[in-house]
Amino acid sequence: MRSFSAALGALFVAGLSLAAGAVHAQGAIKIGEINSYKAQPAFLGPYKKGMELAVAEVNSAGGIQGRKLELVVRDDNGNPGDAVRAADELLAREKVDVLMGSFLSHVGLALTDFAKQKKVFFLAAEPLTDKIVWENGNRYTFRLRASTYMQVAMLVPEAAAVKKKRWAIVYPNYEYGQSAAATFKKLLKAAQPDVEFVAEQAPPLGKVDAGSVVQALADAKPDAIFNVLFAADLARLVREGNTRGLFKGREVVSLLTGEPEYLDPLKGEAPVGWIVTGYPWYAIQTAEHQAFLKAYKERFNDHPRLGSVVGYTAIQSLAAGLRKAGGSDTEKLIAAFKGLEVTSPFGPIRYRTEDHQSTMGTFVGRTRLQNGTGVMSDFRYLDGARFQQSADEVRKLRAAD
Repeated sequence: MRSFSAALGALFVAGLSLAAGAVHAQGAIKIGEINSYKAQPAFLGPYKKGMELAVAEVNSAGGIQGRKLELVVRDDNGNPGDAVRAADELLAREKVDVLMGSFLSHVGLALTDFAKQKKVFFLAAEPLTDKIVWENGNRYTFRLRASTYMQVAMLVPEAAAVKKKRWAIVYPNYEYGQSAAATFKKLLKAAQPDVEFVAEQAPPLGKVDAGSVVQALADAKPDAIFNVLFAADLARLVREGNTRGLFKGREVVSLLTGEPEYLDPLKGEAPVGWIVTGYPWYAIQTAEHQAFLKAYKERFNDHPRLGSVVGYTAIQSLAAGLRKAGGSDTEKLIAAFKGLEVTSPFGPIRYRTEDHQSTMGTFVGRTRLQNGTGVMSDFRYLDGARFQQSADEVRKLRAAD
């Protein structure tokens, strides 16, 4: 029979163990965030601010069952290999509970595969490639931003409405650009069977030779142009195209160009009359957006960009999922995200059960100049739920899931 002192010692050790367990249970929920901050600063600087605002709001409201959110950020240098190494380090060394982030589509695909191999929850916030939720989709990966297919599908009715027969296409030569071009050709051909595609230019991402691209497009004598270039590549195209008169008398339909990240730097050189997707933060009057705009301006003394909305909504999505799951257990979090409803600055969104894609939409309108700056006009918000594949079609696309 044990002595009284031995029994007391055992109780003391047990008490320490229970106390340590309680402390661990109340530790922060760590979010491992991986992104191309150095490669894509125009979008990802505001994106990071959006995340920080959401984390502050969640934590000031008591966190998740008393546990605060903690961001642990890594830069992937715009490289899939670096992204995977960063993800591995976040899991092994930082002991993060979930992964999120990525911007470039090929990087997002690498992290999607990593999540599947490591059986860790991954919220792809920004990469637009359809493969993340279709061919390469897996049970561990969900995606927030409206996909390439969704955004192209929003623009195709506008493209068909201008009734132009001869189209030229220019896109960055990697997964996102290739997918956008292929989807546009397929959907526009279905909407307008007599359409012709008379030229394609696919410069390397970040390395467009604008002079030769603009000349090749002009030589094809198109009636209209579909553009997928963004960031610095877009600025070079616009400036060279304006100089050479490429856009004069031609309709231009352009993905992402209405986003202030890419429109603001052009200032007075911003294109006029282009049909674009984007974010007219200065003219959205909904209650959800006004509340977000006020909080963002008060915290950062600056206006939001689309990256701000994506970063903010990604964190709010994780917070909603964690609350519903009752914590960060991977399997419970996966179950919680299926059908999860979240309030975003654009209004309510839902993560679909069938492909893990959110219904977040975007704004479509035309560009114009206002006080020497490019803005969107005649815009409307298009709910992403209207531009998604059916459950039957998704089952074919996600055959391996």
